[in-house]
Amino acid sequence: MQLGKVIGCVWATVKNANLQGERLLLVQPVNHRGKPFGRAIVCTDVTGSAGAGELVYWVRGREAAHAYRPREVTADQTIVAIVDELHVEEDGDA
Repeated sequence: MQLGKVIGCVWATVKNANLQGERLLLVQPVNHRGKPFGRAIVCTDVTGSAGAGELVYWVRGREAAHAYRPREVTADQTIVAIVDELHVEEDGDA
């Protein structure tokens, strides 16, 4: 499971039938300090309400499709939560 920031929407007029009605969002992976790393990815959004600029929690692989169970959704990456707060203990903090 990873953190990311929603940076945009993806519109697809032709897609797999199992993705009909699903939101596709562009997500930039970030580390625990919010610093971007790697390439942006396309995620489905099981929350249905993630928006631009929000910090999200996303999963990949088998877990991405399991988030929709019992429905069959073809997904490699899925947003499973919107992060309200993130507290990170820095070196030296107790």
